[in-house]
Amino acid sequence: MEPVREQILNLQHISYTYHTLQGETLALSDISFSLKKGEFAAIVGPSGCGKSTLLSLICGLLPCTEGQIKINGKPLKESTTNVGYMLQHDELFEWRTIYNNVILGLEVQHALTARTKQRAHELLDIYGLGDFKNARPSELSGGMRQRAALIRTLVLEPELLLLDEPFSALDYQTRLQVGDDIGQIIRNEGKSALLVTHDLSEAISLADRVIVLSNRPATIKQTIPLLFHLEHDTPLNRRSAPEFKNYFNLIWKELNEDEPNVKD
Repeated sequence: MEPVREQILNLQHISYTYHTLQGETLALSDISFSLKKGEFAAIVGPSGCGKSTLLSLICGLLPCTEGQIKINGKPLKESTTNVGYMLQHDELFEWRTIYNNVILGLEVQHALTARTKQRAHELLDIYGLGDFKNARPSELSGGMRQRAALIRTLVLEPELLLLDEPFSALDYQTRLQVGDDIGQIIRNEGKSALLVTHDLSEAISLADRVIVLSNRPATIKQTIPLLFHLEHDTPLNRRSAPEFKNYFNLIWKELNEDEPNVKD
């Protein structure tokens, strides 16, 4: 029997309202879910439903209008858990080498020590960027840059990773390869991760389960666990597995069942 894993993240009845000069807009309504340690969950939903807003609430960039977020059992304001946030663009600085980009967060946090420097070198070597430590970002492919951005996040040793459509700026072929690379890196490092994406195939290939949001104000329509019977369960292998199409159709149906039928 699989051991029970502790929760790293717990959202309890979260709502969020935007306030503008034109009035109030309810963006998220009564969102509740949890993430276990070592689990990878994906959030999908219609464009503009508030997926990225949800990540901003979890990392404390926005305050919840209602409800409570706990990380490792503590309310968000009291939590000391290190949370990593990976954005759509790699945000690497051209005037810094890849190595110096990777250690930037350590410098900002005054955590640059012999141990953390060694860890940065190790991660670059393990994940195929060892020969590019002294290169500039413009000398790397889009996929390699995104891998460097992930290493910059991992070297800070976050317990929880928030991924906000981190592959959307890449072309399709690169996106497939980088998704496979980064998915396997996150698994290898044993990280808990929450991915926001509009790409259903990406969600199914990477996650342990998919949380489907409704149109705004977003609520949770369905949570779909993903189980693949594969000898080597990797994102690329999942895409050619027989279960993949069934999960895609199921999630697609959930996303589109509220859309009006188009008649001839």
